[in-house]
Amino acid sequence: MEILGKVLDKSMIKKKYNILGITLARGGSKKIKKKNIVKINNKPLIYYTINQAIKSKLISDYIVSTDDIEIKNIVENYSISVPFLRPKKFSNDKSSSSSAIIHALNYMEKIKKIKYDYVIEIMCTNPLKTVSDINNVIKKIIKTNADTVIAVHKLDDHHPSRIKKIVNDKIVDFCVKESPESRRQDLRPLAYIRSGSIYAINRDYLLRTKQRYGSKNSRPYILPYKRAINIDNEQDLQLAKILLKNE
Repeated sequence: MEILGKVLDKSMIKKKYNILGITLARGGSKKIKKKNIVKINNKPLIYYTINQAIKSKLISDYIVSTDDIEIKNIVENYSISVPFLRPKKFSNDKSSSSSAIIHALNYMEKIKKIKYDYVIEIMCTNPLKTVSDINNVIKKIIKTNADTVIAVHKLDDHHPSRIKKIVNDKIVDFCVKESPESRRQDLRPLAYIRSGSIYAINRDYLLRTKQRYGSKNSRPYILPYKRAINIDNEQDLQLAKILLKNE
């Protein structure tokens, strides 16, 4: 990966890509109130994402999209651009992430008077990602000419062969047949799940499909499991406090 990075860094000097980095941070979280700014070791959760995003020299413009004035004020204290308050129609429980990203993309292209090549969503709820992860996702989408590159991590305990359904009070394989008494490390094919964390999207693909992933040319960036934590509940929050203790 380091060799790939060096090759791409040289090639990117010849062509300048316009890359918009976006972190979505609405105020209406349910399980953890104001989750995006909940304190983890005396710093708001969103700090850990923006602290890595601003280190990337591949991102042309980086913004936070929020509908919440408190989040806006906190983010701006870190000198991060919050160029608008996101409209309610892109901020409710039924709003898709892609709709909020497209709104931000259209807004930024209008005020900057440019056309971006790629959009990279850097999610607030995955605080352990690094600037190297961000840069490697960007480099891969450029090198492979993919529609999207998204962070994934390997499944072990929750491999699809171990997922069952119950039919007439009997246990039935859900989608992948499990070999009896198979060990976790022997399960095949290897299975991966979207980590959230990072989505790099070709600008034209995003506007055409209104999707962040799902095409036949959607590619993976394998995020190490130790950096894949997603803050969804109080248990995740407590684990993050331990893992981020020295940050």
